[in-house]
Amino acid sequence: MTTEMTFPLIALDSTESTNLYLSQLSRHEGDALAPFTTVCAEYQQAGKGQRGNSWESAEGKNLLFSFVTYPTFLEARHQFLLSQMVSLAIKEALSCWSDDFSIKWPNDIYWRDKKICGILIENDLSGNRIGRCICGIGLNVNQTTFLSDAPNPISLQQITGREHDRHALLMEIMKRIQLYFQGAEVEQYATYSEEISVRYGRSLFRRRGYYPYEDANGRFSARLLRVEPDGRFVLEDESGKEREYLFKEVQYIL
Repeated sequence: MTTEMTFPLIALDSTESTNLYLSQLSRHEGDALAPFTTVCAEYQQAGKGQRGNSWESAEGKNLLFSFVTYPTFLEARHQFLLSQMVSLAIKEALSCWSDDFSIKWPNDIYWRDKKICGILIENDLSGNRIGRCICGIGLNVNQTTFLSDAPNPISLQQITGREHDRHALLMEIMKRIQLYFQGAEVEQYATYSEEISVRYGRSLFRRRGYYPYEDANGRFSARLLRVEPDGRFVLEDESGKEREYLFKEVQYIL
């Protein structure tokens, strides 16, 4: 893995939330804050995940970081592309260690049936385009004991049986993220988004076979058909009916 620094890095011992810290810094610095400026913390007092959940992390054991970028080339209606690119970059970096990583829609990273990484993306709009994107990532690296009531956490050390260099892993992830964003900026959207969509589809958790899900009407069994470019999750239940969901409208039963 590369250790070359290709982005500004702010290292903190502790902060309430790397997303919040970077958001406040971005408001203060404005355009002077360079793209891909990254804030990394040894410990977060109030790290948040999707659905408002907290993120458990032992101090000094994992990767807790956020980066900012300005994808003004991207229309707001295409913002799901950001989620796809970030999750692919992390999944592909982790795949250096195991063949069993996948992306659980919309952007959690799983190893088999266990969660190793959560991603929280916050976009600010400028007209009909994305003016600023702050992406927060919590990745379990060297933690071996989890005390919260989270049902299925796992770390890279638990998977591989050895400790990992968190700095080198951060460099590898950010290198891949930068390459994805640079590609999105210079390529034609239709062609590039189709390529990303194919990669994302091939990387999805439980992409083959029928599995239990739950929506507002209760539990059911279905198979994954596709994820639409706007992020809609499309399932086919056992009766052959297609069911489309936006984020938070359906849950996996693990």
